[in-house]
Amino acid sequence: MSEDDVTPSTAPYALVVDDDPLILMHACDILEDAGFRFFEAGDGDAARTLLSEHAASVTLLFTDVEMPGTMNGFQLAHHVAEQWPEIAIVVASGRITPAQGDMPDGATFISKPFSADVVHNHLRELLPDGKKPEPLRQAV
Repeated sequence: MSEDDVTPSTAPYALVVDDDPLILMHACDILEDAGFRFFEAGDGDAARTLLSEHAASVTLLFTDVEMPGTMNGFQLAHHVAEQWPEIAIVVASGRITPAQGDMPDGATFISKPFSADVVHNHLRELLPDGKKPEPLRQAV
């Protein structure tokens, strides 16, 4: 979890899930630049545990597909969509492209490697205005 001086305490939370520490850090940096605070998890099981405690604070799930544990990113995305439909979902992978039914309705997919611009543009389209952090509301 990160609370940085430049991120206001009213900023929404994202849950970032990836088993690769470098990709996790990269995704967290991109989301922090977009105005999010974040929780981190290395797999779907840890993400589910964090959500059971903090779901009311989480606006966005940003998850990898292939991870250790009992659920992959697609399964986690479906779990979140069923339990907390108000949470926006972004699924990312460098090796797997989702087939029909892999992702819940309303979720978006990003190919790895991803850039800050790609992630920010997807978030601008995915998040309703009331849930966008201030940096995403600004003109591109």
